[in-house]
Amino acid sequence: MILLSFDTEEFDVPREHGVDYDTLKEGMAVSVEGTRRILDVLKDNGVCATFFCTGNFVQHAPDIIRRIISEGHEVACHGVDHWQPKETDVSESKRILDEATGLSSRGYRQPRMFPVSDEAIRDAGYLYNSSLNPAFIPGRYMHLTDPRTCFMKEGVLQIPASVTPWIRFPLFWLSLHNLPQWLYHYMVRRVVKHDGYFVTYFHPWEFYDLKEHPELKMPFIIRNHSGRQMSERLDRLIKMLKQRGHQFTTFTPFAEEKVKQLS
Repeated sequence: MILLSFDTEEFDVPREHGVDYDTLKEGMAVSVEGTRRILDVLKDNGVCATFFCTGNFVQHAPDIIRRIISEGHEVACHGVDHWQPKETDVSESKRILDEATGLSSRGYRQPRMFPVSDEAIRDAGYLYNSSLNPAFIPGRYMHLTDPRTCFMKEGVLQIPASVTPWIRFPLFWLSLHNLPQWLYHYMVRRVVKHDGYFVTYFHPWEFYDLKEHPELKMPFIIRNHSGRQMSERLDRLIKMLKQRGHQFTTFTPFAEEKVKQLS
């Protein structure tokens, strides 16, 4: 089973590198364009994914949210303001998304996959939390002792991003940007064989042509294969998995089944 996900937020990475950047104007335009490209790839391949959206994105890009839903994808919560997360975002982002869509969002992912209160996730009524990258990434994550596959905590299903079984190499967005694609595909196949499923995540701004904007001061590992090249890489990944008979699903039906198995 394949679970693709996209952290759909206002582009704020330039601010991490000292650039004075308007995330709600310029950043939203970047993410909207990137999301359109992602949706085109998914539609061409006939697969569905889960979009973890910030409250800012929901409120500033209603047409894109409608397209995501109309094309059969899941919309889940990703805080409110990606640059300035608050403790209240767990419940507030759900309120914003539910009011905007008329649906009941079932899942949450903390911005930048940073720690989030398990009790707050439970109390807000979420079915699952996907805020864990169980790897060691210097300066970002140190989760080598956390479970690397699904587990229950505080009555909520935790869905970590997939890492390789032994050395816990992360197979998230930066890996698809920078590894030879044959190697990335090989490691993905190993994870699916070992775990029975694969969870990964990307961001819309990766699908924007960042190489054409040196003023944004993006590091090479982010610029590398960005834009159209990233769309092509995602397309090839999906096609490879489909050719091997793997099914794609969104997070909620996967989580509902896992909860039954783990209860």
